[in-house]
Amino acid sequence: TRMNYANKILTNEYGLKPVKTYMPTDFDTMIKNEKPDIVLVTSIDRTHHKYIIRAMELGCDVITEKPMTIDEEKCQAILDAVKKTGRSLRVAFNYRYAPHNTKIKELIMRGTIGEIYSIHFEWLLNTIHGADYFRRWHRDKRNSGGLLVHKATHHFDLVNFWIDSIPEIVFAFGDLRFYGRENAENRGITRFYSRAYGSEYARSDHFAIHLEDNKQLKSLYLDAEKEDGYLRDQSVFGDGISIEDTMGVIVKYRNKAIMTYSLNAYMPWEGFRVNFNGSNGRIEVDICESSYVNAGGDHQDEGKLVYKKIIVHPMFGKPYEVDIEEKEGGHGGGDPELLNDLFGVPAEDRFKRAASHMEGAYSVLTGIAANISIRTGLPVKVDDLVKFKIAR
Repeated sequence: TRMNYANKILTNEYGLKPVKTYMPTDFDTMIKNEKPDIVLVTSIDRTHHKYIIRAMELGCDVITEKPMTIDEEKCQAILDAVKKTGRSLRVAFNYRYAPHNTKIKELIMRGTIGEIYSIHFEWLLNTIHGADYFRRWHRDKRNSGGLLVHKATHHFDLVNFWIDSIPEIVFAFGDLRFYGRENAENRGITRFYSRAYGSEYARSDHFAIHLEDNKQLKSLYLDAEKEDGYLRDQSVFGDGISIEDTMGVIVKYRNKAIMTYSLNAYMPWEGFRVNFNGSNGRIEVDICESSYVNAGGDHQDEGKLVYKKIIVHPMFGKPYEVDIEEKEGGHGGGDPELLNDLFGVPAEDRFKRAASHMEGAYSVLTGIAANISIRTGLPVKVDDLVKFKIAR
């Protein structure tokens, strides 16, 4: 059911050729029969490497959803496969294409505040979108690598993209402080349920999602449960959650810049604040995004901006606000540009927003290193995680 739905979206909205539905175990057969030039990998995160590697071995280039993979061993296997097969691997980082993020890149490229010395980056996931990661398969860290991999790979990639550098050393803290049964019990909650469907308690829970009330969610998930047993509406205050909801990270980059980063998944609003401190001033960015539930509505609402502001503070001048171009489409208008870059006729791009396996690796390795640091209490050198070097 879910594969047929994806086929419908790709063919109706993006003009791609429809293909027969295959089970994952028939991957080799699909490649043999359909003879695709490019394979799109959008499976559960822990399986990305399997399809990426096998597709390249069978002679296909690959476009993968973020994150490229979830741990250092799988990352190494992908890098080895790219080198062995010579095939192309791209990572679909749509945030690079959002007009406000491109504008930040332009300001830094122009030398607006000189050399970047430090970045303070705060990302907020709210009680609608943020909570959604704790209802789904992402709540098991073995599936997603946690939010520092699954979600923050976007954010770490943006910093690499903005300052044109790569991470060297990562140190992090993280814990499950808000979601999960134990935390709820500590706040005095006494009524619990395992999933929302069929539960009377769920109807009074602001964090519950009701699949039967949404035609799309019902068709995509509830009606398909008999096929694979996947439950889309688990309680965010249930047992079995192994990812963090409160995280702080420090990163040192090859160009000597440092970043302090935080990610919290239970905030009243969604978006981010990022400040750049440079040799000739400061850039302050405030972005508020609309709330959405994955697959629960119009994908054009994903990342839609409610509020945006970029202010430049010159070292010895008056602050001024920077104009940001208004565009149509998801993620502030970035999605149509990404889709054209992937499936249309790419325009010349002075910002070099297309992301290869190298960008995919360095973004995800920041989160992987942060997970290791949380586990060990020690700083982690990124280049110790995999065997490859990139000249900058």
